[in-house]
Amino acid sequence: MRLLRYFGWPALFGLIIAAIVTTLFPQFVGNGPSIAKNMASQTAVTRPAANPTSSYATAVQRAAPSVVNIYTRTRFSHPLADDPVFQRFIGGSNMPQRQRMESSLGSGVIVDERGFILTNNHVIAEAEEIVALLYDGREARATIVGTDKDSDLAVLKIDLDQLSAIPRTHQDNQIRAEVGDVVLAIGNPFGIGQSVSQGIISATGRSGLSLNRYENYLQTDAAINPGNSGGALIDANGNLVGINSATLNETSFVGIGFAIPTQMAVKVLNDIITHGRVIRGWLGVEVQRLAPRIAEQLELSPPSALIITAVPIYGPAYNSGLQPGDIITHINGQAVSDGSSEINLIADLSPGDPIELRIIRKNIWLTIKAIAGIRPES
Repeated sequence: MRLLRYFGWPALFGLIIAAIVTTLFPQFVGNGPSIAKNMASQTAVTRPAANPTSSYATAVQRAAPSVVNIYTRTRFSHPLADDPVFQRFIGGSNMPQRQRMESSLGSGVIVDERGFILTNNHVIAEAEEIVALLYDGREARATIVGTDKDSDLAVLKIDLDQLSAIPRTHQDNQIRAEVGDVVLAIGNPFGIGQSVSQGIISATGRSGLSLNRYENYLQTDAAINPGNSGGALIDANGNLVGINSATLNETSFVGIGFAIPTQMAVKVLNDIITHGRVIRGWLGVEVQRLAPRIAEQLELSPPSALIITAVPIYGPAYNSGLQPGDIITHINGQAVSDGSSEINLIADLSPGDPIELRIIRKNIWLTIKAIAGIRPES
């Protein structure tokens, strides 16, 4: 009892204090390691995660030596220089020069160590002199091997050794850009020198933009400014995915640029080197999109089709029996859409390849078989 008198009341008081602390401050209950673990977990949540792709320097170092600046000089004649009325009105020293030289700039991509360069046709169109300035400071006159206005591509040639061809996969068809892929645009914007801008692939297969006859663009928000045309669009590993080509409008549309996919550009390159021109498949019809209302009445699924408006004589379509007024719903098993995709589909065929068309003629379904011809030069 004496021990209880000395130790009982202090123990009881301690239990009361512990109960109060437990009720009012539960965060202090538990062992030391648990509290430390909780604090560590809170710290881990607030710490920013490391970004494994914080730099694309390696990709740029792989590709940049293959991107060249292109400078051209073009001779222009004054439209009124030979007009006798204009000459009599202006007269003497006030007469403008009959001819003058104008300079322009762009970019190009070395795609072969033999000196072949891909660029845009509009960069070198009508140029009398073309100079390529290389990454290492060398420069050389470039000659035109061939051009393809329909895709806005051109192939140039320079005679220098120790050239660095831009990295590509062994089979370009294996690398296809997808929406969301990080890309880098390398070129010579505004003539200030080689620059790099970053973005993503915003869309693929863009067509119907009325920029060129054959359109299958990659859309990107990487900055493509004047002077970037003909430059390289590369992936995060430094591989070529496209040739920078155009923007919708430099002042009204920000972040909307277009590049020609590598697969399309390489075909143009190989055809021009081998044949001097691009060889494309040809069906030989003129079409327009069928009105959606009529497509719905025909219960088409999907509700899209093309109606033939003209069939030039002696072309592949003429020889197969296709007629004006025929409604095309499928080409080689693929449902048609807006006409632009179908132009690319036929163009990608080789002359002699079979073409199977599913058509409607006077409410009767027919299957027509044709043989792709060679598209005449435009």
